[in-house]
Amino acid sequence: MATFDDFLTANQSYSQAFELGNLPMPPARNIAVLTCMDARLHPEKFLGLDVGDAHVIRNAGGRASEDAIRSLVISERLLGTTEIVVIHHTDCGMVTFTNADLAAKIQQDLGVDVGDRDFLPFPDLEQSVRDDVAILRESPLIPQDIPISGAIYDVHSGTLQEIVRA
Repeated sequence: MATFDDFLTANQSYSQAFELGNLPMPPARNIAVLTCMDARLHPEKFLGLDVGDAHVIRNAGGRASEDAIRSLVISERLLGTTEIVVIHHTDCGMVTFTNADLAAKIQQDLGVDVGDRDFLPFPDLEQSVRDDVAILRESPLIPQDIPISGAIYDVHSGTLQEIVRA
C-alpha cells in the first residue's frame, strides 16, 4: 500500500526529469472529459491524450453532478474547451448500491444521518450515460453549440463504445 511518503519519494525522481513546465493552461485539444474515479481507468491512455491535451474531470461514476458542472463551466468559459465527452464504464461500483444502502452503512459505521443526500448511484449503465449527457445538454450553463458525447469504456477489453451524441 502506497503512503504519502512513497508519493513524495516518487515525486523527487519525477521532478528531476520534468520538462513540461511551459505547457499553456488551456488544454491543447479544447476538450473536457467527465469520467469515473475508478482506479482501473487511465483515460489519457485509452483516449490517446498527452499531458496538456484535455481537462479530465473525475468523480464516483463520472456523474454530471453540480461539482462536475462547476468544473466544466470553468473549463469552457475560462479555459477554452469546446467539447465534452462523458465516459462511464463496465463493472462500475455505482451499480452495486442504492442511496438507502449507503445511508444505512454510513449510519451504522459513523453514526451520521445523511438525510436525503444523493450519492448518484445508477442501476443501468447505458441509461446513466444518456442521463448525464441530457443533464449537461439541459444545463443553462453549458452552451447549446458545445458538442456532448457519451460512451462506455469496457474495463475488460479496453474498448470504448459510443452511446450518444447531443
